[in-house]
Amino acid sequence: MNKFKAIYADLKQRILAKEYPADTLLPSENTLAETYQTSRETIRKALNLLQETGYITKKQGKGSIVVDLERFDFPLSHLTSFRELQKELQLDEKTVVNELKKIPLSEELSERTGWSTSDEVWKVVRQRQIDGEFVILDTDYLLASIVEDLPMEHAQNSIYHYLEDIQGLSIAYAQKDVTVDDIPEDCQNLIDFKDGDKQVVMVRSLVYLDDNRCFQYTESAHRMDKFRFTDFARRIKK
Repeated sequence: MNKFKAIYADLKQRILAKEYPADTLLPSENTLAETYQTSRETIRKALNLLQETGYITKKQGKGSIVVDLERFDFPLSHLTSFRELQKELQLDEKTVVNELKKIPLSEELSERTGWSTSDEVWKVVRQRQIDGEFVILDTDYLLASIVEDLPMEHAQNSIYHYLEDIQGLSIAYAQKDVTVDDIPEDCQNLIDFKDGDKQVVMVRSLVYLDDNRCFQYTESAHRMDKFRFTDFARRIKK
């Protein structure tokens, strides 16, 4: 085995064993070179491999920072309910419904969705607690002309289960927009932010039925340190 690969394997094991905890710095290249009795170039190769495989990230002027391997992967290219993700990822989670009511459609929502201002929508605000911390705030708007009723028990558990398996709707696809935003005012007391947190990852989605009718608009705010958003991209040569 090449020496840099052996160093990579040893550092990887130490990271997995939490000898180097998440969000802390690895020793400097000089220190590692002395520890492993090798050149800085060999250390750089090992660190590059750690970066390529997702165990560290490098920041100029700081060094090699250990990545939080306990972040949850949320797939962007799939339309999956939180309850389905909870089962797939075996999350220790709890959902709290803060708001469930039917409201008139605002002009701002009309512009975002294309719905008429004469429409009514169900507004559902839900806190998602994972491992004892509230780290997601979901705000859903569902078109009342399509979703005529929305019982609290299904808002608490799974709206998609209610719509598909009980109401017989066929949910087909979504358009998603992901941004990093300053923490919105309505999130400040509903997500357990860490000291120094100033931003959230916001996922905005328009969700459609198989007849191409848009029936749902969602704004989902995620605490930045807890999630990693994944997608699959295939190269198309032009």
